[in-house]
Amino acid sequence: MPAGPRLPGVIPSPNIWHHPGLYELENRSVDPEGRIEAAMRELADWAGRDVLDVGCGSGYHLPLFAATARTVVGVEPHPPLVTLARRRTAGLRGVTVLPGTAQRLPVPDVSVDVAHARWAYFFGPGSEPGLAELHRVVRRGGTAFVIDNDGTRSTFGRWFRLGYPQVDPDAVERFWSAHGWSRVPLDVEWRFSTREELEQVVRIELDPRTADTVLAEHEGTTVDYAVNLWWRRF
Repeated sequence: MPAGPRLPGVIPSPNIWHHPGLYELENRSVDPEGRIEAAMRELADWAGRDVLDVGCGSGYHLPLFAATARTVVGVEPHPPLVTLARRRTAGLRGVTVLPGTAQRLPVPDVSVDVAHARWAYFFGPGSEPGLAELHRVVRRGGTAFVIDNDGTRSTFGRWFRLGYPQVDPDAVERFWSAHGWSRVPLDVEWRFSTREELEQVVRIELDPRTADTVLAEHEGTTVDYAVNLWWRRF
């Protein structure tokens, strides 16, 4: 599938851009109890409201929102993933998938009630342009959610620190707190059907040396995984 021209300011994703099939497997295997969804609903249910999914990828989460939302807009910068997301949501009412970036969201001012970004763009320092766009598009009383790794704890958190030593979890927390966001720490799991599936996903998330190291020391098909649910009311 041809990638097409890259939008300005876009940094290629090391996982889903190159391995969309394996990333689909990863999406199916993370948080099997739905703890992230439950925490979001408790803070701001999207039933009957207008939802924006920033960095929607192949549209994995769009049907979840579409089941009860009034409208859903997925925004994705990588053209092949836009195509996959449109294909996935072709039969769903009220869902639109648009090419675009977090820095220049292709939606009108004050048009969104609930914004969602999961492991996409909003990784702390450097995402100020995207935050400014959220302020532009989210209505008064609306809520934005950002889901990202908690590198301070859990088995996967330790793996993440080994693979991405340049990411300072304390600096990330200071960033979100300074911008008025709150944190809900969540304990979820990666749960795979086979060891082969786990190993395949680990190898699209970590560099080869780190992947070899962590796989050699970890047994089984389940990995405990800590995430931060960052959120803000507007």
